[in-house]
Amino acid sequence: MFAVFPATRKLLARLFLPLAALALAACEPIPGGLNSGASINTSKPVPVALLVPAGSGNSTNDILAQSLENAARLAMRDLNGVQIDLRVYPTAADAGTAAAAAEQAVDDGAKIILGPVFAGPANAVGVAVADDNVNVLAFSNNAAIAGGNVFILGQTFQNTANRMTAFARAQGKSRFVIVHGQDSAGNQGRAAVQSAVTAQGATVAGNVSYALSQQDVIASIPTIRDTVQSTGADAIFMTTDTATALPLLSQLLPEAGVSSATAQFIGLTRWDIPPQTLSLPGVQGGWFAVPDPGAASLFSGQYQSAYGSTPHPIGGLAFDGIAAIGALVSQGKSDALTRSALTQGAGYRGASGVFRLMPDGTNQRGLAVATITDAQVQILSPAPQNFGGAGF
Repeated sequence: MFAVFPATRKLLARLFLPLAALALAACEPIPGGLNSGASINTSKPVPVALLVPAGSGNSTNDILAQSLENAARLAMRDLNGVQIDLRVYPTAADAGTAAAAAEQAVDDGAKIILGPVFAGPANAVGVAVADDNVNVLAFSNNAAIAGGNVFILGQTFQNTANRMTAFARAQGKSRFVIVHGQDSAGNQGRAAVQSAVTAQGATVAGNVSYALSQQDVIASIPTIRDTVQSTGADAIFMTTDTATALPLLSQLLPEAGVSSATAQFIGLTRWDIPPQTLSLPGVQGGWFAVPDPGAASLFSGQYQSAYGSTPHPIGGLAFDGIAAIGALVSQGKSDALTRSALTQGAGYRGASGVFRLMPDGTNQRGLAVATITDAQVQILSPAPQNFGGAGF
């Protein structure tokens, strides 16, 4: 029987928590033409609706809601003279409530909608306002709901997989084993990694999946080891995060003779959150992606100065939405919030670095590649500062 570190046990206590922003079956994208989107009068404040998950009775959602509103108002302070009329609507993290709030926002004059957070409500909002010619910048990272009038601002699996695979190829890695959970998030992650590996001209040497239980994760270890050894794989791409199977996989694989020294561990999620993950022996030397550290630090400092607390990990997405709207409106064009304008190739600079919205409703973000050495995060490849440089 494998021993489990105490820190691992604590992290595994949340193994069965749903990944709310990802645990949604694929939705039908909302149709939308190239120039769909409300026309605006740039000489007047632009009405923008912010949909937040307040009112559900869940304190965690209320904290997130306040952080999103704070971040949005922080971004409004530096828009080069652009004025935004921001109105906040609670959604109770519920699809029906969110759809009704979106319809009310449009009736109130909203020209674009920021939020909501979770995939189900975001999809419902897109459907609710599609006939009103209003675009939605949702805070979800679920690519299944993207398209038509819905754009997602959350960092996507595909974006991360592309960045990490390109970096790994540059380091000589060519044969990847994908390890993933048997759930929506795991399957989406596997598909993203497989697409990225194929696009980079590398080989998927094998796929190993596991059910979301400690017993099944443990049972997968010999299969992962044997797959790596029999295929000559030089990299293991794990889709899991620190709240699910990562602590256990990173402990047990080295005990079974497989570590980053033999087949490079690569993560699809951040391995530096929560901070105690950094002390786990198995993650030392692993590779994962992080937002631009300089931009993230600047935003966090500004937020701390303004509100006396640190922002929620995804609070910066509201800052990004306002930054993008402000940059477009500043050009003085009435079609600033149409699909063709939102998807401008130059992108925007937000709370965590450069990003741009893609025609399919997803996004592309400038990410740094990091590793963990002696329980400290070290940057191996800096985040790109524009969309013409290395890292994309």
